[in-house]
Amino acid sequence: MPVKEAVLTADAPAPLPVFSQAIKSNGMVYCSGQVGVDPKTGEMVQGTIQDRTRQILKNMSAVLAAAGTSLDNVVKVNVFITSMDNFGAVNEAYKEFFTSDPMPCRTCVAVYQLPRGTDVEIECTAAL
Repeated sequence: MPVKEAVLTADAPAPLPVFSQAIKSNGMVYCSGQVGVDPKTGEMVQGTIQDRTRQILKNMSAVLAAAGTSLDNVVKVNVFITSMDNFGAVNEAYKEFFTSDPMPCRTCVAVYQLPRGTDVEIECTAAL
């Protein structure tokens, strides 16, 4: 039976009581979806979708570091946006954080709405 361990860091927004920031299991880290919340203020980052994407990836990087890995070890990313019109803008911010080959596998889908009224949410899976 696989063992699982919750990951929690104050360097990323606190999760709701119904989920964990991430779970480590069998050499992998499964990160919950992040929205562009500043962990210091608990508020959504204002500005552009790129600003929120950057905050998400900073938060995700902090969660991965707390788990003992990094963005360099991400194997799969799921991006949720509320309009495909923002696909290019999200990619511009995304490529600032994912810079080494091979790039992670990725899915990007447009959804009707996201938590806290945001326009982007990202989750990932990384190797330890």
